[in-house]
Amino acid sequence: MRVGVNPQMNSHSLDDKFIHQIVIPVYIPNNSGYFKDALKVFKTCLLSLNKTIHDKTFITVVNNGSGIEAINYLNEQLLQNNIHEVVHTINIGKNNAILKGVNGHNFKLITIADADVMFLKGWQDNTIKVFNSFSKAGVVGLVPQFKLYASLSYNVLFDNMFSKRLQFTKVENPEAMKLFYKSIAWKDNYNKDYLKLHLTITSKNDTKAVVGSGHFVATYKREALELNPKETLQEKLSPKQDRDLLDTPVFKVGGWRLTTANNYAYHMGNVHESWMDKEIEKVTNESNRKCLRLNHKTLTSNKLSYFIKNHLFRKLLQNKALLRRFLIAKGLPKSMAKNY
Repeated sequence: MRVGVNPQMNSHSLDDKFIHQIVIPVYIPNNSGYFKDALKVFKTCLLSLNKTIHDKTFITVVNNGSGIEAINYLNEQLLQNNIHEVVHTINIGKNNAILKGVNGHNFKLITIADADVMFLKGWQDNTIKVFNSFSKAGVVGLVPQFKLYASLSYNVLFDNMFSKRLQFTKVENPEAMKLFYKSIAWKDNYNKDYLKLHLTITSKNDTKAVVGSGHFVATYKREALELNPKETLQEKLSPKQDRDLLDTPVFKVGGWRLTTANNYAYHMGNVHESWMDKEIEKVTNESNRKCLRLNHKTLTSNKLSYFIKNHLFRKLLQNKALLRRFLIAKGLPKSMAKNY
């Protein structure tokens, strides 16, 4: 027997209150060895996120088989409304955890981030500016990196082959770029020209973006994610599955992979360092600001366009001589082009 009317009847969905989802998969099984500082790093991640997002942002954390200390912390943060949703599961792997966090909602923008990301002031508004300035943007990263144009961005290069808006320009924050590569344990023996110039595109309203994107922290249009993979995601960590879920779907729907011109996040890694405390203190609370409106244009593509841009054109640029001529035509000095 049912008495009365369910109070949920005809109530509005989350999408009416929130417009942007953040999904963070978390795996902290213990607090020793590799994971000794992991919870402390994640706490910094969440603090930086709460300081830098507007109030129409929905935070989902997927506990991917963490230990009791991390579980207790997540439940505490949920009760304090610092997280809107916690999904607890056994260790099903990073990408399955991402799918659990995304599916069940219908947000137009979804930021997917590792649990060791420090978000910086202005990241959200500058991400929206890139989407609004480039209607074909499918994903916008926050951390400029070396030669991003060379990874799954042939459609951007093709579409702007003869445009002066696609040019090599000065790296805005080379120190942050160096810090990123230090955080992933690279030695300091890379080509220093990468710290000077990178390939960017400038919109008609003078918004600049780096061509290409990484995926340890990036914001996607929903249609630019593979939310129904045809193959079972069996590996716990897999670069191929990262690529299949987060990278290739973007250009399959005609989307451009871009990154903000300036650096708006830090990769902290698994070791807590003193600089992190100093940087988080600099992150002022901007959560009460008015959120920018997204001028959303749904991405579409067709098989012929995809084939021309991402197969034929890609094959052409795999010729080193043609690629070098292309880079020089886009403003890279000849002295750099040979080894860039």
